[in-house]
Amino acid sequence: MLEKGMVVKSAAGHDSGRFYLVVEAGAGYAYIADGKVRRLEKPKRKNERHLRPTKLRLATQEWTNRSLREQLRQFNETLLAD
Repeated sequence: MLEKGMVVKSAAGHDSGRFYLVVEAGAGYAYIADGKVRRLEKPKRKNERHLRPTKLRLATQEWTNRSLREQLRQFNETLLAD
């Protein structure tokens, strides 16, 4: 079960392999954002079956697109290095 604040990895679609933050979740879907392509103002609706949760959670109080990009950068850059 996905919850708000979780960091997830996309497992299907054109964005597969990238990490995102769950902005909202419920009813089999999650709204995800990365602060760059998918900004917090317009998150992507994605089926929960296509997302893989990680153990990492981000504090929900001070999300901005900039802080979200910076926090997820370390995960997404390791994908590009492979």
